[in-house]
Amino acid sequence: MGREVQLLPALVPFFLQVIAVSASRQDAAAPPCLLAREGLAEAMGQSCQKSCLRDRDCSGKRRCLCDGNCGMSCVTPSRTCPWPVQLDHAETRLPAETHHFGDQMEVSCRPGFQMPDGWNSAMSRCQGDRKWSTTAPCQAELDAENTCGPPPVPANGFHVGFSWQPGSSVQYICKERYQLEGKSVNLCLENLQWSDPAPTCREVFCPPPGEIENGHLVAVERTQYKVSEVIYYLCKRSFFLDGPNRVTCQRNGSWSETPACRAQCKIPVQRSRVVYQGKKLWIGEVPEGQVQHLHTVAFFCRNQNQSCSYQAVSRCFDGELALPDCYNEPTWLQYTLFPKKVVSEIRSC
Repeated sequence: MGREVQLLPALVPFFLQVIAVSASRQDAAAPPCLLAREGLAEAMGQSCQKSCLRDRDCSGKRRCLCDGNCGMSCVTPSRTCPWPVQLDHAETRLPAETHHFGDQMEVSCRPGFQMPDGWNSAMSRCQGDRKWSTTAPCQAELDAENTCGPPPVPANGFHVGFSWQPGSSVQYICKERYQLEGKSVNLCLENLQWSDPAPTCREVFCPPPGEIENGHLVAVERTQYKVSEVIYYLCKRSFFLDGPNRVTCQRNGSWSETPACRAQCKIPVQRSRVVYQGKKLWIGEVPEGQVQHLHTVAFFCRNQNQSCSYQAVSRCFDGELALPDCYNEPTWLQYTLFPKKVVSEIRSC
């Protein structure tokens, strides 16, 4: 359809109002941004950008802005949506005469056509994915006696779909923190009855998060936690936190990736220098003779043919720092009587 925009089926009128309210640009009068509802966004054909909490979470010219059902997202404010837009049985106009991110487009049905439940117009919003948010399509006015009537609605959920004629269907979606149990699609049958009762939207909880070795949780102990709740981890002294310092209760009832507390590594040499953090040091010059998890240490090995030394690197991983196969520890006599001939002190190859 060229530059024409195909708008997907819309939500029932209540949720169309929610979208319209959240469609305006963020300003002092705008309501707080709702939590991300990625399932709903996907059902409406929206592609969510990277989530964020503040501008510094975004790269380049992107800013942390409210993007409708996607919640706070990294968006380039200057991006635009296609214009003009042609829709079946409808007229479109730009109230602000611009079509940048956050701008609105008014969709009005032509005479003889209407949206669900008699709506004649709706507002669409330019989203972060450069698409206009969906509105219900304008269709010929229907005889209510030849439709299935309003579909059953689950508690803490809603349905997406506008046509209630035989052969059409609606899709069910649960609110944030709820999980759908039952059939997600309901079909309007020839007898003008819906094929199934409404599914159930069960509230999702996470069990208590697991403990981590050499660390502990920073949380109020409970038997269950709600979706989006955050628990923090701390490591014992001298241990390194490998991974995020917090976990989040996810919509599937599980916690996000758990971190680990990694041990420092003892440098396993006594009479040789090593290279650590760009410096050539004796073991006594390294604090406690230990290095942090994932830090690297270069050991000196001897090239027997050329009587010179070269470096072999090893990495500390959770208390283990392996000596390279080529490394030989000088004896006490070699170190005491001939210190300048210790492999770490001879010329480099």
